[in-house]
Amino acid sequence: MRLVVLGLTLSSSWGNGHATTFRALLRAFAQRGHAVLFLERDKPWYAAHRDMPAPDFCRLELYQELDDLRRWQGEIAAADAVMVGSYVPDGVAVGRMAQEMAQGMKDGVCAFYDIDTPVTLAKLEKGDEEYLSPALIPGYDLYCSFTGGPTLELLMRRYDSPMARALYCSVDAAAYRPVETPRRWDLSYLGTYSPDRQPVLERLLLEPARRAPHLRFAVAGPQYPAGIDWPANVERLEHVPPSAHPAFYSASRYTLNVTRADMVRAGFSPSVRLFEAAACRSPVISDRWSGIEDVLSPGTEILLADGAEDVLPVLLDPDDTARDRQAEAARRRILAAHTAEHRAAQLEALLRGARRDRTTRHQADERESA
Repeated sequence: MRLVVLGLTLSSSWGNGHATTFRALLRAFAQRGHAVLFLERDKPWYAAHRDMPAPDFCRLELYQELDDLRRWQGEIAAADAVMVGSYVPDGVAVGRMAQEMAQGMKDGVCAFYDIDTPVTLAKLEKGDEEYLSPALIPGYDLYCSFTGGPTLELLMRRYDSPMARALYCSVDAAAYRPVETPRRWDLSYLGTYSPDRQPVLERLLLEPARRAPHLRFAVAGPQYPAGIDWPANVERLEHVPPSAHPAFYSASRYTLNVTRADMVRAGFSPSVRLFEAAACRSPVISDRWSGIEDVLSPGTEILLADGAEDVLPVLLDPDDTARDRQAEAARRRILAAHTAEHRAAQLEALLRGARRDRTTRHQADERESA
């Protein structure tokens, strides 16, 4: 299968979770014998932080302006599938262009891969069409959604998606493994600053740090504003590259998972960090949201917390027996169902299913017009 992806970024993991998601998925997809072309808009903030300028599992091409995409019109038309990602710059125009080019496909599929589904839908509700418009959705044969559950029915019923299916994030199990490293922190968090996540980070990490000054904490990620009151026992790291993620997770007794507000409301939206930490055998403490039990079982594979009073007893327990049991159970669950190999197989099946559905719809249209 020949797949063309127009995504936010593959070359740089700085300030986004898209790159690691695409890398894991597309590497595994290529290992299944498929050819992948990734088209990325050349942006200065990614150009300054490129940690994968030449991937060995696909072809990466950069373009400067929207019209530059015409250079690959022939390859898109000859592909078996073209997939546009969320948050692509000028995403509506890119999507419209991709759908037009895909019309030249004989039996191909035009898909949308939304790594930000609840955020996308919240934007559409407000009339914000930064990278997707309601008018474009019916033109995508397949809508691969970061979010499962009732959101899929909403996409098909309200927005007329012909086929909306969950395609959760995943983890590259070969890259994310436990690392033998000294324990530096009791609780750590890896994530770019987000205003809606900050109150949860305050409750679940900063407040516990203030109440237990003898414990050690870490927050890694860019774009945190200067005015945040960081306790003295919280170490700040501006950026941890993906190659250092396993060591970062392994250096902490527990990892904190914090979910964006739109994703909490939608539920069924597991983050890539959750999969990564569990694969590295770092036990996860998370905020609550519907559908988390479909990924990890609360109490045995993941701990859920509402505030410092839930977090501190866990961190203050000197016996790591329960911690180690939880970490191993979560790792087994993730490796059994949520690796990049699992997702690549799902994507392949979804694209083939969408192609059959597209063919059926076109045949029905031809019969009606005859």
